[in-house]
Amino acid sequence: MNKIFKNINLLFYFFVSLLFMEILFRIATIGEIKYQGLMISAIFMLALSIIFFLLSNFLKGWCQSTFASFLLISIGVIYSSQIVYYKFFRTFYSVFSAGNTSQVLEFSKDILNVTQKNIKWILLLLLPSLIVLIFGKKRIISYRVKWFYKLALIGCIITTHVIGLITIFSSEREQYSPYDLYFNNNSINLSVNKLGLITTMRLDLQRLLTGWSPKLRKPNIDIVAYSNKDFKEEKIEYNTMNIDFDDMIDTEKNSTIKEMHNYFNTIKPTSKNEYTGKYEGYNLIFITAESFAPYAVHKDLTPTLYKMINEGYNFTNFYNPIWNVSTTDGEYVACTSLIPKSGVWSFDKSSNNYLPFVMGNQFKKLGYKTLAYHNHSYKYYNRHLSHPNMGYDYKGLGNGLNVKKTWPESDLEMIEKTIPEYIDNEPFHTYYMTVSGHMQYNFFGNQIAHKNKTLVDHLNYSTEAKAYIATQIELDRALKYLLDKLEEKNIADKTLIVLSADHYPYGLKDKTINELSGHKVEKNFEIYKSPLIIYTADMTPITIDKPCSSLDIIPTISNLLGLEYDSRLLMGKDIFSDSDPLVIFLNRSYITDKGRYNAVTKKFIPNKGEVIEKEYTDMISYIIDTKFYYSAKILETDYYNKILNEYKKKSK
Repeated sequence: MNKIFKNINLLFYFFVSLLFMEILFRIATIGEIKYQGLMISAIFMLALSIIFFLLSNFLKGWCQSTFASFLLISIGVIYSSQIVYYKFFRTFYSVFSAGNTSQVLEFSKDILNVTQKNIKWILLLLLPSLIVLIFGKKRIISYRVKWFYKLALIGCIITTHVIGLITIFSSEREQYSPYDLYFNNNSINLSVNKLGLITTMRLDLQRLLTGWSPKLRKPNIDIVAYSNKDFKEEKIEYNTMNIDFDDMIDTEKNSTIKEMHNYFNTIKPTSKNEYTGKYEGYNLIFITAESFAPYAVHKDLTPTLYKMINEGYNFTNFYNPIWNVSTTDGEYVACTSLIPKSGVWSFDKSSNNYLPFVMGNQFKKLGYKTLAYHNHSYKYYNRHLSHPNMGYDYKGLGNGLNVKKTWPESDLEMIEKTIPEYIDNEPFHTYYMTVSGHMQYNFFGNQIAHKNKTLVDHLNYSTEAKAYIATQIELDRALKYLLDKLEEKNIADKTLIVLSADHYPYGLKDKTINELSGHKVEKNFEIYKSPLIIYTADMTPITIDKPCSSLDIIPTISNLLGLEYDSRLLMGKDIFSDSDPLVIFLNRSYITDKGRYNAVTKKFIPNKGEVIEKEYTDMISYIIDTKFYYSAKILETDYYNKILNEYKKKSK
C-alpha cells in the first residue's frame, strides 16, 4: 500500500506542478483565469502528467528525481520564455518562431531587461523542479510499477485525452470557441486562453509538421444573396484583370484551387473612381515605420510628420492591427494586402511565391528603378529572401547599407546614405523599413533616444514617454532630409510618399500609452488607431473619415498610381472607392461604416442611428473568416502564380 501511495505522490506532484505553472502563467500574461479554459488545460495536463510519471518510472533513486526535475525545468522554461516573449512582443511565440531564436537573440540586452523585470514569475515557475530535486528522493520519489500497471496507465492517457476531446466537442461551435481553435482555426493568443499553453504548443507543432491549414466554417446565411440584395446593375469600370474564372473552374482538377477560383469569382471588385491614376507616372517612396503612432506626432517636435499628415491625405479613421509575428507580419500586410498565416513567418514563406501586386514587382515591370532598404541586419526575418522576391534590389546592414551599427540604427543616416542611389534615376520606387523607433524606450540602452534626449528633456512626461518621442524625432529628421532633397532636385511634386507603421508601440507600458494619449486608451480598437501618410508636395489637403486599415494600402495606392491590378484578389479595398469599409483585427473583431464588433465580448456596437440585423453581423464575420482562410491558401498554393501564369509570361 505504501508503494501505491508513493507512486500516486509523484503522479500527483507532476499534475499539481503543471497546473501551478499554468495558473501563474495566465496571471502573468493574460491577467485572468477563466474556468473553461483552465478546465480544458487541466484535462490535457493530466495526460501529460501520466506520461511524465511513466518516463520517470524507468529510473531509480537520484536518477529518477533528477529526471523528474529536468522534465519540470523544461516545462518551466517554456512557460518562462513565453512570459518574456509576451511582455516583449505582446503575443506568444509559435514553434516556427522558436526555431528562429537566433534572430530574437539580437535583442539580447532588451530581453535581459524584460527577464529581470519578470524574475519573480520565472523563479516561481522553476520552483516545482527545485523542490523535486531537493526533496524528491525522500518524499516524492516513486517505486517502479509493473508492466501491467504501465499498460493501464497508457490506457489512462488515452482515456484522459479522449475526455479532453469530448469536453471540446461539447463546447459551442462558434468562431474562436475551444472547438474552433482546436480543430479549425489558429490564433495563438486566444488558443492559449481557451486551451492552455501546452496544448496550444502541441497543436502548433502538429500543424507545423503536417502542413495543416485552417478550415473554413460554413456560413449561417446565404452570404452572396444577402450581400447582393441591394445590388443594382450599372455600367461601371472596375479594377480587374482579364481573368476567365469560369473557364478555369471548368478545367481545374485540384479541388483546393477550384474552390479558390469559385471564391474569387464571387467577390465584387472595387470600381475605378475620380482618384484612379491621379499620380500615374510618379515616383513612389513607401515606408513602413517602426512603432509609429499618433502620439509621435507633435507640431514642434516632429514638424515634418505633422506637416505630411495635415497637408496630405489625412486619414482620421485608419487602423494598424497587430498580427502574430510582430514587425514582419505588419510589413507583410502593408506590402501585400494579405492577412498573415498564423504559425509561420508569412513574408519568409512568400519568398518563392509570385507576388504580382506588391509595389516592387508592379513598378519593375514598368521599367522603374526599384530599391529596398532596412537599417538593421539585412537577414532579419529573412528579408534577404522576401524583399528581392518583391522586385527590389535590397540592402540592409551587412549587405551594402553602411550605416553605423548601433541599437537601434539611425533612420536619418539610412536616408542620407541611400538617396544618392536613386534620386537621379527617375522614375524610381524605393521601399524603406525603418528601425529607429524600436523599443526599449530609455536613455541608456537606446542609442537613438539618447541621441535626441536634449530635445525632449523639457517635456512633462515620464522617462519612457520622452524616450519614445525621442526615437520618433529621428524618423521626422529622416523625412525632412528626404523632402529637402526631393525639393532640391525639383521632383517633390512628382514623388508620392506613403508611410504607415508596422504596429503600435507595444514596447511601451499601458500607463505610458495612456500618458501620451492624454486618456485611458481602449484596448480592442483604439490602441491600433494610427496615422496613414499619403503625401506629395503642393497637393490640396484632404480629410478622409472612412474606416480603413493597413490591408487597404496596396489597393489604394495601386489605384492612385494607375497600376493594373485585380481588386478581387486582395484582402483590402481601395479606400477611395465606393466599397463598404471593413477593418479586420487579429481576434476577428471588426469595424464597418455601421459600427464595431468586439469578438472578445461578442457584442456589436452600432453607430448612432444604425439598426443592425443579425444577418449583417453573421455576414461580416463570415467574410472575415474567408479573408483569413484564402489569404493562407494564397500563401500555401502560390495561387497568384497559378492564376496569373499567362499574365506573368506576357509581362516579362
